[in-house]
Amino acid sequence: MDEAFITDVTLREYGQNVPSSFLHIFTPRIRIEIARRLIDAGFDNLEIFSCVHPKIAPAMNRPDLQRIAEALGRSDRLRIITLVPNKGGYENFLAMGLGPDGYNHVMGVFFSAVEAHNVLNLGRSIEETLDEYRAIVKDAVARKTRVAGYVSAVFGFAPPGEAEVIRPSPEALHRFIDFYLDLGVETVTVSDLQGVADERETVRVLEAILHRRDGKDTERLGYHPHAFSGEKALANSRAAYQLGIRRFDASLGGTGGCVTGAPGNQPTEGLVRLFEKQGIKTGVKIAEVLDLTRFVEKELYSKIPLPHRDALDMANDWT
Repeated sequence: MDEAFITDVTLREYGQNVPSSFLHIFTPRIRIEIARRLIDAGFDNLEIFSCVHPKIAPAMNRPDLQRIAEALGRSDRLRIITLVPNKGGYENFLAMGLGPDGYNHVMGVFFSAVEAHNVLNLGRSIEETLDEYRAIVKDAVARKTRVAGYVSAVFGFAPPGEAEVIRPSPEALHRFIDFYLDLGVETVTVSDLQGVADERETVRVLEAILHRRDGKDTERLGYHPHAFSGEKALANSRAAYQLGIRRFDASLGGTGGCVTGAPGNQPTEGLVRLFEKQGIKTGVKIAEVLDLTRFVEKELYSKIPLPHRDALDMANDWT
């Protein structure tokens, strides 16, 4: 059976951009409601939290996360993913009881394939990040924590104010994927951080990755596109599926991004409809996703002015 697995990242990726002045709108109550409605719509994979400092992402403050985790309860059937950027984030992950003895979240760790972006995003070199993650992931796996790995800027990165895109080599990408898999992570997701790749470039990079891996572990690889156009991101995902990728990230209305210049994501509702039209099963109820997209547009997106709305405008064409 043709199928695809979609992780909705709305609550984490949109949420990490909400300023503190709007937390009276982006409340734990509405986040719990959105998470429950996503689950009811058929999503088994969700990104909800990020253990980053609340000065960077005010909505990710520990009291709010603790309340949401308690309301949603233990996750055994679901993969609720919480991102952890460093040792301090991992300590918070454990302290909040998100590990296997508590709420059983999947711990997500991430770094960039481009040195300039890794320094900008995580404040340290790639090698320093790998050294820190090696210890963190080994400890997490020893505790039987499920782990997901992410590699950003796989398709390239243009530093702020510069037009030239820095592209990592296939050899580097192969090494980074193996770094995660050798540590025992469940999945590895590759990201087009700035939406720099069109469909042709997406195919070129993914083919290079898959060729070097000789088909090994393809079912564990995922694709996370950013784009200024929801249509472009969806076209790239269609191409990725044709190459054998079966795991995809998306957000309701295509909102998202980060402080390092990432535009919005591909729209969840558009991706579900794209796959369903091609006879590819997602396990997701499109009518409920469309209703939820309209809900978050009314209750959040229209009230909290954030960048990265281009994909949202494109997503409306799919409703």
